[in-house]
Amino acid sequence: MTDIKVNYLEYDEIDTDKWDACLANAPNALVYAQSWYLDKLCSEWGALVIGDYQYVMPLTFRKKFGIRYLYQPFYCQQLGIFPTPTKEITEAFYRAAIQHFSFAQIHLNAQNLPINDMLVEVRYNLLLNLNEPYHDILANFSQHTLRKLKQASHNRLNFINGLAVKDYLEFKKANSKVKLKEQDLISLKQLLTFSLSRNLGELYGVFDRTNELCAAAFFVRHQNRVTFINAASSQLGRDLAAMYFLLDHFINLHAGKDYILDFEGSMIDGVARMYKGFGATPETYYYLAWNNLPFWAKWFKR
Repeated sequence: MTDIKVNYLEYDEIDTDKWDACLANAPNALVYAQSWYLDKLCSEWGALVIGDYQYVMPLTFRKKFGIRYLYQPFYCQQLGIFPTPTKEITEAFYRAAIQHFSFAQIHLNAQNLPINDMLVEVRYNLLLNLNEPYHDILANFSQHTLRKLKQASHNRLNFINGLAVKDYLEFKKANSKVKLKEQDLISLKQLLTFSLSRNLGELYGVFDRTNELCAAAFFVRHQNRVTFINAASSQLGRDLAAMYFLLDHFINLHAGKDYILDFEGSMIDGVARMYKGFGATPETYYYLAWNNLPFWAKWFKR
């Protein structure tokens, strides 16, 4: 049993300058854990901190029936502990999180390992190193991807760098396969607007021969990692292989740079197949959950 002291901080107690400095020096840093990114997703969030921000763990929470619980926000694939923790520090953070929250369903980052006695499921991310010339990256595309790109090349598609936020959001809302809550669209708009204004975000579109938008994607860059945050495709876009066309152009545009393209993976076989088809390799991270609610509240997340 370790005696490492972990401090719990409410939102207005967090020193964001020290927080961001910690993340800047963390080898496992991700854009999701940046203070500005969390601010755009959550009206408030808490944190666990060791020392003078030597280690941090963001806590994204909601309230239901007066109970606060940890959840994983939309547009935020991984959080967890930063920088990469030891086993003792990991255990100290998890114990502290359980003390403050009786219920949790969260994703750790790829450099965090779970501990015993917790509900854990494996998740897979997909990463593509872009530091080689495009020709070398192209050599690792699957035959399925090459066929899709050949199909797209006959469709007279047009790739646009700098799609308008308003156009993207309208297209996303019209073509989402799941009904988006208004708050999710507001969060996405805030991420788009802020990241683009700070030259951290990139917004691309693909138009067909009649100038109809048929696929679009939003990327955010942090250090050398460019994350495929969100995308949308119409039925026309799927018929024309427009998302393959978009991703191929993005890779070609950034090939030879010291970037890693983070596809965010997918547990959906068809989507994962598309990402793997561009030569992406898997990275493992974990879903972590616990439920220590009293018996009368066990049902509240059903």
